[in-house]
Amino acid sequence: MLDIKFIRENAELVAEKALQKGYSVDVNQLLGFDKARLELQQQVEELRRERNAIADSMKGQKPSEDQVQKGKVVKEKLVDLEHQLTSVEKEFIDLLKTIPNMPLDSVPVGKSEDENVIIKTVGEKPEFNFKVKNHAQIAESKGWLDKERATKIAGARFVYTKGDLVRLEFALWQFGMSVLGNEEVLKQIIADNNLDVSSNPFIPILPPAVAKKEVFEATGRLNREEQTYKFEDEDLWMNASAEHTISPIYLNEILPESELPIRYVGYTTAFRKEAGTYGKDTEGIFRLHQFNKLEMESFCAPETSLDEHLFMVAIQEYLMNQLKLPYHVLEKCTADIGRPNAKGVDIEAWLPSQQTYRETHTADYITDYQARAMKTRVRRADGSVEL
Repeated sequence: MLDIKFIRENAELVAEKALQKGYSVDVNQLLGFDKARLELQQQVEELRRERNAIADSMKGQKPSEDQVQKGKVVKEKLVDLEHQLTSVEKEFIDLLKTIPNMPLDSVPVGKSEDENVIIKTVGEKPEFNFKVKNHAQIAESKGWLDKERATKIAGARFVYTKGDLVRLEFALWQFGMSVLGNEEVLKQIIADNNLDVSSNPFIPILPPAVAKKEVFEATGRLNREEQTYKFEDEDLWMNASAEHTISPIYLNEILPESELPIRYVGYTTAFRKEAGTYGKDTEGIFRLHQFNKLEMESFCAPETSLDEHLFMVAIQEYLMNQLKLPYHVLEKCTADIGRPNAKGVDIEAWLPSQQTYRETHTADYITDYQARAMKTRVRRADGSVEL
């Protein structure tokens, strides 16, 4: 969530930036509920003080009829105002959740992913003197993919992965883990990219695959419920990324500044409905309902957060270069970065069979948007607590 103080002081800018992301938000309505909330809070506090004063005046003696009557009136007023406050606060929070994070001024303004900007292209595209097979054709001919049997068992967009393709997947996870856990390699990446961040290695983590709706909403990623699987009759939602259950790990906690940054690399099986993609990428292993991901998450101080984001992009580029895969780097436009993002970068690898680049990595810069909703804070060296 955004800071309500910031919204009060920058209402027009907040509405403008939201519109750049494709969100039409009623900031004035939010501020109306904010004003009503503050007024009710003041009235409730005044009545509570009056109630306490009446209670203090009756200590050690039999209360008079007038005191009893005053106490009764105050209690009834307080119950009514507290009920009003609860209702207004719910409306206020619900509206506040609809306000997306502010995109940085450097983010390209656009209305669709077609307006993402290529900022770097690395590697030579390979040339072949024969018709290139795609990954599905190769894997199916080797017996590494079996979609037909998976469809009988689970339906469309599921697959059995077998043999050397499984070994390759595990090898890639291990390769990523080995880089993220190697402080010397991380130091070199930091130096090569002139970044001012710590070389703390990433801690491997296996997170839960489900989260409560309240927690999921705090990530800012449940705005598209039609894409997310839910347990019937239970307040549990399947994660579509390790982010959804790693980012809330410090829910309602205060982290010592001396321990930052805390970095995790999480492996998880993710689940997505892929609603609205009928007929797209039906061949191979694109757009599956179930897939595996390796995710980097970092909890850091605000003053190092942008460099931390660039560090993650640099790590992803390092992995691509080590694998000798041609790629380009995209600066995502405002319409494509998502509700909680202030900035987003994608890396896309060259696929010879499709003669195009396809997304393999993404790096999201969230600022304090999720931390505020999750009440994850930092205790500074001087003892002060902030987001």
